[in-house]
Amino acid sequence: MRFPTKIAVIVRSDLADWQKLNVTAFLSSGIAHATGDIVGEPYEDGSGNRYLPMFREPVLCFTADGPGLATVHERALRRGLATAVYTDELFASDNDADNRAAVRSVDAEKLTLAGLALYGPRNAVDRTTKGLKLHR
Repeated sequence: MRFPTKIAVIVRSDLADWQKLNVTAFLSSGIAHATGDIVGEPYEDGSGNRYLPMFREPVLCFTADGPGLATVHERALRRGLATAVYTDELFASDNDADNRAAVRSVDAEKLTLAGLALYGPRNAVDRTTKGLKLHR
């Protein structure tokens, strides 16, 4: 099935593996709130155990260097895409209030991005992530 929308997560290529995984998880949780229909129905196994719902469409994961992330960030803001950000300062924080304050204290063009997640119309997300490499 081809969805009219797309989810993309972009992490900075020079991060440690544990940081890439952490950033991806946090950014995905933000995208889960982009719209009411981005998440599907709950799962249930044959024994009747219930499981949480997940995204209804695939998530593409990319890597980029710092300047590449800045370019994607600027494109996403210009196109009005639903965007989640993770900055380097968030690695040092242990709570949501401090995380929000850290992001709020820096102008958009000066954020030190560790990663971004995007959600929106397929073509707009494709144009925004153009030139990035899929994460391996």
